[in-house]
Amino acid sequence: MVAPGEIAPDFEAPDFEGRPFRLSSLRGRPVVLYFYPKADTPGCTIEAKGFRDVYPEYQAKNVQVVGVSTDDCPAQKAFRDKYGLPFPLIADMSKAVATTYGVLGPRGNARRVTFLIGRDGKVIEVVDTSSPDAHLARARSVFLTE
Repeated sequence: MVAPGEIAPDFEAPDFEGRPFRLSSLRGRPVVLYFYPKADTPGCTIEAKGFRDVYPEYQAKNVQVVGVSTDDCPAQKAFRDKYGLPFPLIADMSKAVATTYGVLGPRGNARRVTFLIGRDGKVIEVVDTSSPDAHLARARSVFLTE
């Protein structure tokens, strides 16, 4: 798994609309890169809505939130539309991104792991727990409190 202090690996994968998304396009901004197992399931919905509900605060600090799962583009788009998620959801159908980050679970889905990435592209902290609330709390603590 990518560890704190390492440069977050760049990747290109389709977003919810099938457009190519590159992590490196966000260099210079802090990033909450969160992996989740499956769109529109209970824990993943709690997490996504939690990021959605404070997204204006992230924007005010120039922090970008990006969600990644192994779902396809239509599933990501439906999830985004259903809950009004204002940030990109990445469709890692090839599982290459989850594999690169070391978060691919035994059933072929991404595990719930969040990488908090600084402006310089280095991982500040890794949150690796099944509790969506822990991911939300750590991201808030690192990026929204001063």
